[in-house]
Amino acid sequence: MKKDEAPHSRPLTAANDNSSSLAPAAVDAALTRIAEAIGRHIAREHVRARKAANDNDVAPKNPKAPQH
Repeated sequence: MKKDEAPHSRPLTAANDNSSSLAPAAVDAALTRIAEAIGRHIAREHVRARKAANDNDVAPKNPKAPQH
């Protein structure tokens, strides 16, 4: 095979070569919001599981797994 001899019109840049224009405080705030949302979701799952465990109704023969 012959090597491509055509000159490149512009240099290649990596797809993940993003400038660091975000302030560290903004990144920390965004990560904190995400962590809080994940924590609330996990807490809701635990509350649902406790309510189901305290339910006095007869359980179905094949209970369904919780949806995530």
